[in-house]
Amino acid sequence: MLHLTGSPQTQINGYILGKITRKPKGFTQRGDYIFLTNGEKPAHGYAAVFTAELLPDKSIAAVLCDPQELSRLHDGDIVEVHNDGRINILYESSSDHNTLLVTERCNGSCIMCPQSLVSREEDKTPFTLRIISLIDQKAQVLGITGGEPTLLGDGLVRIVKACKERLPHTQLALLSNGIRFEDFDYVKELMLVQHPGLIIDIPLHSDTDTEHDKIIGVKGFHKTIKGLYNLARFNQKIGIRVVIHRLNYKRLPQLAEFLYRNFPFVFHIAFMQMETIGLARENIDRLWIDPHDYNEELREAVLHLWRRGMNVSIYNAQLCALPRDLWPFARKSISSWKNIYLDECEKCDSRGDCGGLFESSLDLHSQYLKPIRKQ
Repeated sequence: MLHLTGSPQTQINGYILGKITRKPKGFTQRGDYIFLTNGEKPAHGYAAVFTAELLPDKSIAAVLCDPQELSRLHDGDIVEVHNDGRINILYESSSDHNTLLVTERCNGSCIMCPQSLVSREEDKTPFTLRIISLIDQKAQVLGITGGEPTLLGDGLVRIVKACKERLPHTQLALLSNGIRFEDFDYVKELMLVQHPGLIIDIPLHSDTDTEHDKIIGVKGFHKTIKGLYNLARFNQKIGIRVVIHRLNYKRLPQLAEFLYRNFPFVFHIAFMQMETIGLARENIDRLWIDPHDYNEELREAVLHLWRRGMNVSIYNAQLCALPRDLWPFARKSISSWKNIYLDECEKCDSRGDCGGLFESSLDLHSQYLKPIRKQ
């Protein structure tokens, strides 16, 4: 999530949520919009006004922002403004990697989770539904993540239903640990929404229950397996994700065979390089391995699945650290707001095809990264 800073000219009670526009709107529409002015006099009725210059009219909810900050905003962006002037960009109209964080609570404690989770929070469902109501209907993809979204119970069903009604042509990618899906009645309730573009991605960290449960911090392996089969009973489109680190890389080939034998119905399998923030950073001494050092295990796993007709990808990896025969499986998967390239990447002939790095990897990445020069 991108963050900007501003200075409120008038008191903001709680927060303001709105969609950025540089074009004046009719009076009945203005309540949904935050008007970004470059000097023209703003009209009343907008949720807020972002301006680079002080406004004489103190009755307008105005936030004074640096012009450079304002240049980072685009029409259609959805932002949250706090009473201290902090601005969170919740949805970027120019990005294909928009995700709604619907809860920060979780029923697991994954050792490599890129977030720091909370045990209590207010229900975010009304806030999430409000964001969905503001998203442009032309949006191609929208992610739903947490924490663990299924902890919302019926709230998640309402969110998926709202996406179906408001964004009927938008692909919806739900990331869940799958534990709650062991409850067939809950799966049935979610499936009865019949969202035509829903994809559910579920992580499996090992082919053994002891290793998987050690990584997620709870006994969840068999519940997740049952959840996968419950979803499959409804012909739900399912993806499986594998985050690679020191605790599970040695058994990647065995995991690949396990996935092929037990889940031939999944539409996609992704092997993912770890994002080194949150709990992952706190446990980095136990988790870190140079991605170059698990290339043999990764190659065996990926090619094993590919040769058997499975749809397989590699996420978050840099081409120069991958064997050439794995390049066709590498995807540009890092969200634009946290995607970086090193200085030496500027000299690389394959930069345009490479997914780059997480911003958090600036100080911790493969020692084998170097520019690729085409002959």
